[in-house]
Amino acid sequence: MAGIARLPESVANKISAGEVVQRPVSVVKELLENAIDAGADRISVIISDAGKELVRIVDNGCGMERDDALLSVERFATSKIRGVEDLEDLSSLGFRGEALASISSVSHFELRTAVEGSPLALSFRYEGGVLVEEARVQGERGTSISVRNLFYNVPARRKFLKSNATEYGHIYELVRSFVLACPEISWQMVNDGEELFNFRTPDLNERLDFFYGSGFAESLVPVTEENDYISIRGFIGRPALQKRRRLDQYFFINRRLVQNRMLSQALQQAYGELLVERQAPFALLFFEMDPSRIDVNVHPAKLEVRFEDERSVRNMFYPVIKRAVRSYDFSPDLASGELPPLSTRYPSPSPIAFQDVAEPAVTKGELYRNYREGAFSTSRPPANLPEGFQEQLFSPPEPPAGFVGTASLAGSGGNEDEVPLGDAVAEVKIWQLHNKYLICQIKTGLMIIDQHVAHERVLYERAVDVMETSVPNSQQLLFPQKVELRPWDWEIFEEIRDDLYRLGFNLSLFGSRTVMIEGVPQDVRPGSEVSILQDMIAEYSENASKLKLEKRDNLAKSYSCRNAIMTGQKLSLQEMRSLIDSLFATRDPYCCPHGRPVIIKMTLGQLDHMFGRK
Repeated sequence: MAGIARLPESVANKISAGEVVQRPVSVVKELLENAIDAGADRISVIISDAGKELVRIVDNGCGMERDDALLSVERFATSKIRGVEDLEDLSSLGFRGEALASISSVSHFELRTAVEGSPLALSFRYEGGVLVEEARVQGERGTSISVRNLFYNVPARRKFLKSNATEYGHIYELVRSFVLACPEISWQMVNDGEELFNFRTPDLNERLDFFYGSGFAESLVPVTEENDYISIRGFIGRPALQKRRRLDQYFFINRRLVQNRMLSQALQQAYGELLVERQAPFALLFFEMDPSRIDVNVHPAKLEVRFEDERSVRNMFYPVIKRAVRSYDFSPDLASGELPPLSTRYPSPSPIAFQDVAEPAVTKGELYRNYREGAFSTSRPPANLPEGFQEQLFSPPEPPAGFVGTASLAGSGGNEDEVPLGDAVAEVKIWQLHNKYLICQIKTGLMIIDQHVAHERVLYERAVDVMETSVPNSQQLLFPQKVELRPWDWEIFEEIRDDLYRLGFNLSLFGSRTVMIEGVPQDVRPGSEVSILQDMIAEYSENASKLKLEKRDNLAKSYSCRNAIMTGQKLSLQEMRSLIDSLFATRDPYCCPHGRPVIIKMTLGQLDHMFGRK
């Protein structure tokens, strides 16, 4: 007796459905892809009970004739491809011809469709994949598919569905991605009879602001790159807005929403130290490339792609993001509150508590000009003041306790920092607070700089450049300094000795585990040569065990951390100005090499809001 038998088609379809239809969101994805492929410019998504009771997708696409409509619910029936060679040049989102057959086999399924000029629409109703009713009904051009009681005949699968909030969350996030990917399409979404949104215009900014808060679109950084191999366009977010989730990273390749580890890693690495641990940057990025260079037939859900030459794609993508990250002002604004949820019944699944981001993203150069115009502004005394009051109001006051560095640019009375401008006076609006923070008036409000981490950033980039270019950076000591190293420190010293020389340390051996410091980098403070070397070795060892850094990067971070201006160190006005100018000359002035913020801004609008001004 034969032990192998062919499974009935109904059983095979249910098994196949397990690969394509894993949960309600799978149904939504497959039906939306079909609607877009049909050329629809208006799509409605209607769900009940988080998609378990009902998923209905209504589009105004091309519709289908009777024969095509019946075939569409058969396995491996598709209008997208004709042969295996078509898989190498896919321009459609769907192509396998399995989705409708799989969905209909595990639900109560109804398809209504009409082509242009048809007086009536065709209606087909299926139960468990079997056609039970055909009729003609009233209907407009396009297709409406209703999926009811999903997994009613596969109780084991239905039992493993998650809570309504979880299943709804997956659907909402998927629909949101399509809404952002296809601004040319009008989108409506209804959940349990409540309309969540209805976008009738192709304004992408309106959609971004709706999903992420007012002003969010203006705060994004545009990304554009085009060559013969690939086109990249879209937006990335400022680090101050990031949260510890990757759900808000959208990669579309030839309009297809994909997941790709290489793209996610390259995006993360391009931000570098601007992100703290486990933060994920926002991204809405569209890639266009020759379909023959990618393979989308990797996973049943069509979410994964494989590149023909992944290395080339990364080498083109990473510099584009890195350039955008370095060009814009990524300093955080002070928070002004969280966004309200989008819906009271099922809110946006994981609303991002973005800060007030009404201020558009600006370049690093624009922020520097903002600082220069605000910190070195001119003041003119108002007319008609009582005698003596004018001098009292506009003469520099005594600085309050904890502040130093208040001064005027070039001036009268023998003060070289005061400049007479007729009746106007140019003042330097920079202060040092508690020998720790630099406070600057900028044109749009207030900027606060942490002096230690600012100097760290300056020294770090200088050290990296010196080691990479081998530029001479050593100044000889009049009296060499001797350092005796412990055995474990000596091992570290031997490992980094060559790079210490490139950095500017001129060292010679003097007996067992003893080093003579004959020259040091120009930034090393006189008298600190021995402690700097010892502290660098200790910091390097700690970083190597905890952070697994590349050797030169580790050395540059250790050097900058141990040699930077310390908290509590009093600075002159000239030193503060020099530090700020040097900071803005760096590539990434917004965070220190370890990821801490360097600059924080507060706008006049935020101050007005805090003081109750309208």
